[in-house]
Amino acid sequence: MLCVDDEPSILSALKRVLRAEDCKVLQAGGGAEAIAVLEQHPVDVVVSDMRMPGMDGAALLAQVRARWPATARILLTGYADMKATVAAINEGQIYRYIHKPWDETELRLTVRQAAERRQLERERDRLQALTSAQNEELKALNTGLEQRVQERTNELRQANDQLRRNYLTSIKIFSSVMELRSGVLAGHGKRCANLARKVAVTMGLPEDEVQDIFVAGLLHDMGFMALPDSIMSKPVGKLTPEELASYQRHPVLGAQAFMALDDHQTVATLIRTHHERFDGTGYPDQLQGTQIPRGARILAVVDTYDDMTHGHLTGASLTEAEARTILQRGRGTQFDPEVVDVFLHITQEVKPKPVRIEPVSTDHLKPGMVLGKDLLSKEGVMLLSAGHVLSADMISRIRKYAMAEGLNLALDIRMPG
Repeated sequence: MLCVDDEPSILSALKRVLRAEDCKVLQAGGGAEAIAVLEQHPVDVVVSDMRMPGMDGAALLAQVRARWPATARILLTGYADMKATVAAINEGQIYRYIHKPWDETELRLTVRQAAERRQLERERDRLQALTSAQNEELKALNTGLEQRVQERTNELRQANDQLRRNYLTSIKIFSSVMELRSGVLAGHGKRCANLARKVAVTMGLPEDEVQDIFVAGLLHDMGFMALPDSIMSKPVGKLTPEELASYQRHPVLGAQAFMALDDHQTVATLIRTHHERFDGTGYPDQLQGTQIPRGARILAVVDTYDDMTHGHLTGASLTEAEARTILQRGRGTQFDPEVVDVFLHITQEVKPKPVRIEPVSTDHLKPGMVLGKDLLSKEGVMLLSAGHVLSADMISRIRKYAMAEGLNLALDIRMPG
Protein backbone atom coordinates (compact mmCIF):
# COMPACT_ATOMS: atom_id res chain seq x y z
CA MET A 1 0.00 0.00 0.00
CA LEU A 2 1.21 3.51 -0.80
CA CYS A 3 0.09 6.57 1.18
CA VAL A 4 0.72 9.97 -0.48
CA ASP A 5 0.53 13.33 1.34
CA ASP A 6 2.73 16.38 1.55
CA GLU A 7 2.27 16.57 5.33
CA PRO A 8 4.45 14.12 7.37
CA SER A 9 1.95 14.17 10.24
CA ILE A 10 -0.83 12.96 7.95
CA LEU A 11 1.44 10.19 6.62
CA SER A 12 2.25 9.11 10.18
CA ALA A 13 -1.44 9.10 11.11
CA LEU A 14 -2.29 7.00 8.03
CA LYS A 15 0.48 4.52 8.83
CA ARG A 16 -0.74 4.20 12.42
CA VAL A 17 -4.35 3.61 11.36
CA LEU A 18 -3.48 1.09 8.66
CA ARG A 19 -0.92 -0.84 10.73
CA ALA A 20 -3.74 -3.05 11.99
CA GLU A 21 -4.48 -4.22 8.42
CA ASP A 22 -1.29 -6.31 8.37
CA CYS A 23 0.07 -4.74 5.23
CA LYS A 24 3.29 -3.05 4.20
CA VAL A 25 2.79 0.73 4.07
CA LEU A 26 4.96 2.78 1.74
CA GLN A 27 4.99 6.60 1.90
CA ALA A 28 5.49 9.44 -0.56
CA GLY A 29 5.48 13.20 0.07
CA GLY A 30 4.04 14.15 -3.33
CA GLY A 31 2.91 13.03 -6.75
CA ALA A 32 6.35 12.79 -8.37
CA GLU A 33 7.75 10.81 -5.43
CA ALA A 34 4.71 8.51 -5.53
CA ILE A 35 5.31 7.78 -9.25
CA ALA A 36 8.93 6.92 -8.46
CA VAL A 37 7.85 4.52 -5.70
CA LEU A 38 5.30 2.82 -7.99
CA GLU A 39 8.02 2.34 -10.61
CA GLN A 40 10.10 0.45 -8.06
CA HIS A 41 7.52 -1.51 -6.06
CA PRO A 42 4.28 -3.39 -6.86
CA VAL A 43 1.43 -1.66 -5.01
CA ASP A 44 -2.12 -2.91 -4.58
CA VAL A 45 -3.68 0.27 -3.11
CA VAL A 46 -2.79 3.97 -3.37
CA VAL A 47 -4.29 6.36 -0.78
CA SER A 48 -3.64 9.96 -1.84
CA ASP A 49 -4.51 13.35 -0.43
CA MET A 50 -6.25 15.71 -2.84
CA ARG A 51 -4.42 18.95 -2.13
CA MET A 52 -0.69 18.66 -2.76
CA PRO A 53 1.75 21.10 -4.35
CA GLY A 54 2.90 20.38 -7.87
CA MET A 55 0.74 17.37 -8.73
CA ASP A 56 -2.56 17.13 -6.88
CA GLY A 57 -4.31 13.87 -6.00
CA ALA A 58 -6.62 13.93 -9.03
CA ALA A 59 -3.67 14.23 -11.45
CA LEU A 60 -1.68 11.55 -9.59
CA LEU A 61 -4.49 9.01 -9.58
CA ALA A 62 -5.14 9.71 -13.27
CA GLN A 63 -1.52 8.75 -14.01
CA VAL A 64 -1.77 5.70 -11.75
CA ARG A 65 -4.88 4.61 -13.65
CA ALA A 66 -3.07 5.04 -16.98
CA ARG A 67 0.13 3.20 -15.98
CA TRP A 68 -1.01 0.77 -13.27
CA PRO A 69 -4.72 0.22 -13.94
CA ALA A 70 -4.94 -2.75 -11.59
CA THR A 71 -3.93 -0.68 -8.59
CA ALA A 72 -6.89 0.43 -6.45
CA ARG A 73 -7.11 4.22 -6.03
CA ILE A 74 -8.52 6.00 -2.92
CA LEU A 75 -8.73 9.78 -2.59
CA LEU A 76 -8.68 11.75 0.68
CA THR A 77 -10.53 15.02 0.19
CA GLY A 78 -12.16 17.82 2.12
CA TYR A 79 -15.74 19.03 1.72
CA ALA A 80 -14.50 22.11 -0.06
CA ASP A 81 -12.82 20.05 -2.79
CA MET A 82 -15.93 18.48 -4.36
CA LYS A 83 -15.21 19.89 -7.81
CA ALA A 84 -11.72 18.39 -7.77
CA THR A 85 -13.13 15.17 -6.36
CA VAL A 86 -15.53 14.85 -9.28
CA ALA A 87 -12.58 15.38 -11.65
CA ALA A 88 -10.67 12.63 -9.83
CA ILE A 89 -13.62 10.29 -10.15
CA ASN A 90 -13.95 11.01 -13.87
CA GLU A 91 -10.26 11.07 -14.80
CA GLY A 92 -8.73 8.68 -12.29
CA GLN A 93 -11.76 6.39 -11.91
CA ILE A 94 -10.99 6.10 -8.21
CA TYR A 95 -12.23 3.16 -6.18
CA ARG A 96 -13.52 5.33 -3.32
CA TYR A 97 -13.09 8.81 -1.84
CA ILE A 98 -13.01 9.56 1.90
CA HIS A 99 -13.67 12.89 3.53
CA LYS A 100 -11.14 14.46 5.85
CA PRO A 101 -11.01 14.22 8.75
CA TRP A 102 -11.57 10.47 8.19
CA ASP A 103 -13.26 7.95 10.36
CA GLU A 104 -10.59 5.36 11.23
CA THR A 105 -13.00 2.44 10.99
CA GLU A 106 -14.28 3.60 7.61
CA LEU A 107 -10.73 4.12 6.36
CA ARG A 108 -9.53 0.70 7.42
CA LEU A 109 -12.64 -0.96 5.98
CA THR A 110 -12.27 0.86 2.67
CA VAL A 111 -8.57 -0.02 2.37
CA ARG A 112 -9.29 -3.65 3.37
CA GLN A 113 -12.03 -3.94 0.75
CA ALA A 114 -9.80 -2.39 -1.94
CA ALA A 115 -6.96 -4.79 -1.07
CA GLU A 116 -9.29 -7.79 -1.04
CA ARG A 117 -10.73 -6.72 -4.38
CA ARG A 118 -7.21 -6.54 -5.81
CA GLN A 119 -6.41 -10.00 -4.43
CA LEU A 120 -9.60 -11.38 -5.95
CA GLU A 121 -8.72 -9.79 -9.28
CA ARG A 122 -5.24 -11.29 -9.08
CA GLU A 123 -6.66 -14.71 -8.27
CA ARG A 124 -9.16 -14.33 -11.11
CA ASP A 125 -6.34 -13.53 -13.52
CA ARG A 126 -4.34 -16.49 -12.22
CA LEU A 127 -7.26 -18.84 -12.63
CA GLN A 128 -8.01 -17.50 -16.09
CA ALA A 129 -4.39 -18.01 -17.12
CA LEU A 130 -4.44 -21.49 -15.60
CA THR A 131 -7.69 -22.33 -17.36
CA SER A 132 -6.32 -21.05 -20.64
CA ALA A 133 -3.17 -23.13 -20.24
CA GLN A 134 -5.17 -26.21 -19.28
CA ASN A 135 -7.47 -25.65 -22.25
CA GLU A 136 -4.45 -25.55 -24.55
CA GLU A 137 -3.09 -28.72 -22.93
CA LEU A 138 -6.48 -30.38 -23.28
CA LYS A 139 -6.69 -29.28 -26.89
CA ALA A 140 -3.26 -30.76 -27.54
CA LEU A 141 -4.25 -33.96 -25.73
CA ASN A 142 -7.48 -34.19 -27.71
CA THR A 143 -5.60 -33.66 -30.95
CA GLY A 144 -3.11 -36.33 -29.99
CA LEU A 145 -5.87 -38.64 -28.81
CA GLU A 146 -7.81 -38.20 -32.05
CA GLN A 147 -4.64 -38.98 -33.98
CA ARG A 148 -3.93 -42.07 -31.86
CA VAL A 149 -7.54 -43.22 -32.22
CA GLN A 150 -7.33 -42.73 -35.98
CA GLU A 151 -4.03 -44.61 -36.14
CA ARG A 152 -5.44 -47.44 -34.02
CA THR A 153 -8.60 -47.51 -36.15
CA ASN A 154 -6.48 -47.79 -39.28
CA GLU A 155 -4.44 -50.58 -37.70
CA LEU A 156 -7.59 -52.46 -36.75
CA ARG A 157 -9.06 -51.93 -40.21
CA GLN A 158 -5.89 -53.26 -41.82
CA ALA A 159 -5.83 -56.21 -39.43
CA ASN A 160 -9.49 -56.93 -40.16
CA ASP A 161 -8.88 -56.70 -43.90
CA GLN A 162 -5.94 -59.08 -43.53
CA LEU A 163 -8.07 -61.53 -41.54
CA ARG A 164 -10.80 -61.30 -44.17
CA ARG A 165 -8.28 -61.96 -46.96
CA ASN A 166 -6.77 -64.87 -45.04
CA TYR A 167 -10.24 -66.26 -44.37
CA LEU A 168 -11.25 -66.10 -48.03
CA THR A 169 -7.88 -67.53 -49.10
CA SER A 170 -8.36 -70.45 -46.70
CA ILE A 171 -11.86 -71.07 -48.08
CA LYS A 172 -10.50 -70.99 -51.65
CA ILE A 173 -7.74 -73.45 -50.77
CA PHE A 174 -10.22 -75.79 -49.10
CA SER A 175 -12.49 -75.51 -52.12
CA SER A 176 -9.61 -76.46 -54.44
CA VAL A 177 -8.63 -79.43 -52.27
CA MET A 178 -12.28 -80.55 -52.18
CA GLU A 179 -12.49 -80.46 -55.99
CA LEU A 180 -9.50 -82.79 -56.37
CA ARG A 181 -11.91 -85.71 -56.03
CA SER A 182 -13.08 -85.11 -59.57
CA GLY A 183 -11.01 -83.53 -62.28
CA VAL A 184 -14.11 -82.27 -64.03
CA LEU A 185 -14.98 -80.15 -60.97
CA ALA A 186 -11.62 -78.34 -60.80
CA GLY A 187 -12.24 -74.60 -60.58
CA HIS A 188 -16.04 -75.04 -60.45
CA GLY A 189 -16.45 -73.53 -56.98
CA LYS A 190 -14.30 -70.53 -57.75
CA ARG A 191 -16.11 -69.81 -61.03
CA CYS A 192 -19.51 -70.12 -59.38
CA ALA A 193 -18.44 -67.91 -56.47
CA ASN A 194 -17.17 -65.16 -58.77
CA LEU A 195 -20.29 -65.23 -60.97
CA ALA A 196 -22.58 -65.29 -57.95
CA ARG A 197 -20.78 -62.30 -56.43
CA LYS A 198 -21.18 -60.31 -59.67
CA VAL A 199 -24.90 -61.06 -59.76
CA ALA A 200 -25.33 -60.16 -56.08
CA VAL A 201 -23.44 -56.87 -56.46
CA THR A 202 -25.45 -55.97 -59.59
CA MET A 203 -28.67 -56.63 -57.64
CA GLY A 204 -27.46 -54.20 -54.96
CA LEU A 205 -27.28 -56.71 -52.10
CA PRO A 206 -25.60 -55.69 -48.82
CA GLU A 207 -21.87 -56.38 -48.51
CA ASP A 208 -22.31 -59.03 -45.78
CA GLU A 209 -24.85 -60.92 -47.88
CA VAL A 210 -22.57 -60.72 -50.92
CA GLN A 211 -19.72 -62.29 -48.94
CA ASP A 212 -21.95 -65.09 -47.64
CA ILE A 213 -23.03 -65.83 -51.21
CA PHE A 214 -19.40 -65.83 -52.37
CA VAL A 215 -18.34 -68.26 -49.62
CA ALA A 216 -21.36 -70.50 -50.29
CA GLY A 217 -20.41 -70.46 -53.97
CA LEU A 218 -16.95 -71.76 -53.14
CA LEU A 219 -18.27 -74.51 -50.84
CA HIS A 220 -21.74 -75.32 -52.24
CA ASP A 221 -20.59 -78.81 -53.30
CA MET A 222 -18.94 -79.66 -49.97
CA GLY A 223 -21.38 -82.56 -49.58
CA PHE A 224 -19.59 -84.34 -52.46
CA MET A 225 -16.87 -85.25 -49.93
CA ALA A 226 -19.31 -87.80 -48.43
CA LEU A 227 -20.23 -89.41 -51.78
CA PRO A 228 -18.45 -92.48 -53.20
CA ASP A 229 -16.05 -92.21 -56.13
CA SER A 230 -18.45 -94.21 -58.30
CA ILE A 231 -20.88 -91.29 -58.22
CA MET A 232 -18.30 -88.53 -58.45
CA SER A 233 -16.72 -90.01 -61.57
CA LYS A 234 -19.96 -89.76 -63.61
CA PRO A 235 -21.83 -86.83 -65.11
CA VAL A 236 -25.15 -86.24 -63.34
CA GLY A 237 -27.14 -87.26 -66.40
CA LYS A 238 -25.59 -90.72 -66.39
CA LEU A 239 -26.28 -91.65 -62.76
CA THR A 240 -28.57 -94.58 -61.93
CA PRO A 241 -31.74 -93.81 -59.91
CA GLU A 242 -30.05 -95.13 -56.77
CA GLU A 243 -26.91 -93.07 -57.43
CA LEU A 244 -29.02 -89.99 -58.22
CA ALA A 245 -30.82 -90.34 -54.89
CA SER A 246 -27.44 -90.39 -53.13
CA TYR A 247 -26.22 -87.47 -55.25
CA GLN A 248 -29.23 -85.36 -54.28
CA ARG A 249 -28.26 -85.73 -50.63
CA HIS A 250 -25.12 -83.62 -51.11
CA PRO A 251 -26.77 -80.23 -50.28
CA VAL A 252 -27.96 -81.66 -46.95
CA LEU A 253 -24.59 -83.23 -46.19
CA GLY A 254 -22.78 -80.00 -47.06
CA ALA A 255 -25.01 -77.92 -44.79
CA GLN A 256 -24.58 -80.38 -41.92
CA ALA A 257 -20.82 -79.80 -42.02
CA PHE A 258 -21.48 -76.24 -40.77
CA MET A 259 -23.62 -77.27 -37.80
CA ALA A 260 -20.99 -76.30 -35.20
CA LEU A 261 -20.10 -72.96 -36.82
CA ASP A 262 -22.37 -70.28 -35.34
CA ASP A 263 -21.20 -67.55 -37.74
CA HIS A 264 -21.80 -69.64 -40.87
CA GLN A 265 -25.42 -70.71 -40.53
CA THR A 266 -26.44 -68.40 -43.38
CA VAL A 267 -23.82 -70.06 -45.61
CA ALA A 268 -25.10 -73.47 -44.49
CA THR A 269 -28.65 -72.50 -45.48
CA LEU A 270 -27.50 -71.37 -48.93
CA ILE A 271 -25.65 -74.65 -49.44
CA ARG A 272 -28.70 -76.68 -48.41
CA THR A 273 -31.08 -74.82 -50.74
CA HIS A 274 -29.00 -74.16 -53.87
CA HIS A 275 -30.73 -77.05 -55.74
CA GLU A 276 -34.27 -75.89 -54.94
CA ARG A 277 -36.35 -74.87 -57.97
CA PHE A 278 -38.40 -71.71 -58.25
CA ASP A 279 -41.53 -73.80 -59.05
CA GLY A 280 -41.12 -75.95 -55.91
CA THR A 281 -39.95 -79.19 -57.58
CA GLY A 282 -36.34 -79.03 -56.45
CA TYR A 283 -34.56 -80.77 -53.58
CA PRO A 284 -34.15 -81.42 -50.70
CA ASP A 285 -37.08 -79.43 -49.23
CA GLN A 286 -39.22 -78.53 -52.28
CA LEU A 287 -39.16 -74.84 -51.40
CA GLN A 288 -40.90 -72.49 -53.80
CA GLY A 289 -40.38 -68.91 -55.00
CA THR A 290 -39.23 -66.51 -52.30
CA GLN A 291 -39.18 -69.33 -49.75
CA ILE A 292 -35.81 -70.08 -51.29
CA PRO A 293 -33.13 -67.71 -49.91
CA ARG A 294 -32.08 -65.08 -52.40
CA GLY A 295 -28.46 -66.22 -52.35
CA ALA A 296 -29.52 -69.82 -53.13
CA ARG A 297 -31.58 -68.59 -56.08
CA ILE A 298 -28.46 -66.86 -57.41
CA LEU A 299 -26.31 -69.98 -56.85
CA ALA A 300 -28.86 -72.13 -58.68
CA VAL A 301 -28.42 -70.08 -61.85
CA VAL A 302 -24.60 -69.78 -61.81
CA ASP A 303 -24.13 -73.42 -60.73
CA THR A 304 -26.29 -74.73 -63.59
CA TYR A 305 -24.59 -72.41 -66.09
CA ASP A 306 -21.12 -73.58 -65.10
CA ASP A 307 -22.22 -77.23 -65.07
CA MET A 308 -23.54 -76.87 -68.62
CA THR A 309 -20.49 -75.06 -70.01
CA HIS A 310 -18.04 -77.54 -68.42
CA GLY A 311 -19.81 -80.83 -69.05
CA HIS A 312 -20.79 -81.61 -65.46
CA LEU A 313 -24.34 -82.59 -66.39
CA THR A 314 -24.02 -84.75 -69.48
CA GLY A 315 -20.29 -85.05 -70.05
CA ALA A 316 -20.47 -82.75 -73.06
CA SER A 317 -19.80 -79.02 -72.67
CA LEU A 318 -22.31 -76.56 -74.09
CA THR A 319 -21.37 -73.23 -75.62
CA GLU A 320 -22.11 -70.10 -73.62
CA ALA A 321 -24.90 -69.22 -76.06
CA GLU A 322 -26.50 -72.65 -75.65
CA ALA A 323 -26.29 -72.43 -71.86
CA ARG A 324 -27.82 -68.94 -71.87
CA THR A 325 -30.69 -70.22 -74.00
CA ILE A 326 -31.43 -73.04 -71.56
CA LEU A 327 -31.36 -70.61 -68.62
CA GLN A 328 -33.85 -68.41 -70.47
CA ARG A 329 -36.15 -71.41 -70.93
CA GLY A 330 -36.00 -72.15 -67.21
CA ARG A 331 -36.94 -68.58 -66.26
CA GLY A 332 -39.86 -68.72 -63.80
CA THR A 333 -39.84 -72.54 -63.50
CA GLN A 334 -36.40 -73.71 -62.44
CA PHE A 335 -34.94 -70.26 -61.83
CA ASP A 336 -35.90 -66.92 -60.29
CA PRO A 337 -36.81 -64.65 -63.24
CA GLU A 338 -35.02 -61.62 -61.76
CA VAL A 339 -31.81 -63.55 -61.17
CA VAL A 340 -31.88 -64.96 -64.71
CA ASP A 341 -32.39 -61.49 -66.16
CA VAL A 342 -29.51 -60.03 -64.16
CA PHE A 343 -27.23 -62.96 -65.00
CA LEU A 344 -27.96 -62.76 -68.72
CA HIS A 345 -27.39 -59.01 -68.62
CA ILE A 346 -23.97 -59.11 -66.95
CA THR A 347 -22.74 -62.04 -69.06
CA GLN A 348 -23.61 -60.34 -72.34
CA GLU A 349 -21.69 -57.16 -71.50
CA VAL A 350 -18.82 -56.27 -73.79
CA LYS A 351 -15.86 -58.30 -72.72
CA PRO A 352 -12.60 -56.51 -72.04
CA LYS A 353 -9.81 -56.69 -74.57
CA PRO A 354 -7.69 -59.84 -74.24
CA VAL A 355 -4.85 -59.53 -71.78
CA ARG A 356 -1.43 -60.56 -73.04
CA ILE A 357 -0.14 -63.34 -70.81
CA GLU A 358 3.36 -64.74 -71.04
CA PRO A 359 5.15 -67.46 -69.04
CA VAL A 360 7.85 -66.13 -66.73
CA SER A 361 10.33 -68.40 -64.97
CA THR A 362 10.70 -68.15 -61.21
CA ASP A 363 14.18 -66.61 -61.62
CA HIS A 364 12.70 -63.65 -63.53
CA LEU A 365 9.71 -62.94 -61.29
CA LYS A 366 9.57 -59.42 -59.86
CA PRO A 367 7.43 -57.82 -57.13
CA GLY A 368 4.33 -56.19 -58.58
CA MET A 369 3.80 -58.74 -61.34
CA VAL A 370 0.21 -59.94 -61.66
CA LEU A 371 -0.68 -63.59 -62.09
CA GLY A 372 -2.65 -64.09 -65.32
CA LYS A 373 -3.91 -67.60 -64.62
CA ASP A 374 -4.43 -69.75 -61.54
CA LEU A 375 -1.25 -71.39 -60.29
CA LEU A 376 -2.00 -75.07 -59.68
CA SER A 377 0.15 -77.73 -58.06
CA LYS A 378 0.95 -80.86 -60.02
CA GLU A 379 -1.92 -82.51 -58.12
CA GLY A 380 -4.32 -79.82 -59.30
CA VAL A 381 -4.53 -77.86 -56.03
CA MET A 382 -4.85 -74.10 -56.57
CA LEU A 383 -1.86 -72.40 -54.99
CA LEU A 384 -2.55 -68.84 -56.17
CA SER A 385 -5.54 -67.42 -58.01
CA ALA A 386 -5.40 -65.28 -61.14
CA GLY A 387 -5.03 -61.61 -60.37
CA HIS A 388 -2.73 -62.17 -57.37
CA VAL A 389 -0.09 -59.43 -57.14
CA LEU A 390 3.28 -60.98 -56.39
CA SER A 391 5.32 -59.66 -53.49
CA ALA A 392 9.00 -60.30 -52.76
CA ASP A 393 8.01 -62.69 -49.96
CA MET A 394 5.58 -64.58 -52.21
CA ILE A 395 8.21 -64.90 -54.96
CA SER A 396 10.60 -66.37 -52.39
CA ARG A 397 7.97 -68.91 -51.33
CA ILE A 398 7.26 -69.86 -54.96
CA ARG A 399 10.97 -70.45 -55.62
CA LYS A 400 11.29 -72.60 -52.51
CA TYR A 401 8.24 -74.60 -53.56
CA ALA A 402 9.62 -75.17 -57.07
CA MET A 403 12.98 -76.25 -55.69
CA ALA A 404 11.44 -78.59 -53.13
CA GLU A 405 9.23 -80.22 -55.78
CA GLY A 406 11.98 -80.34 -58.39
CA LEU A 407 9.89 -78.29 -60.83
CA ASN A 408 11.08 -76.09 -63.68
CA LEU A 409 8.21 -73.72 -62.94
CA ALA A 410 6.98 -70.84 -65.11
CA LEU A 411 4.07 -68.62 -64.06
CA ASP A 412 1.59 -67.05 -66.48
CA ILE A 413 2.03 -63.31 -65.93
CA ARG A 414 -0.07 -60.44 -67.25
CA MET A 415 2.17 -58.27 -69.35
CA PRO A 416 1.79 -54.46 -69.47
CA GLY A 417 0.13 -53.00 -72.55
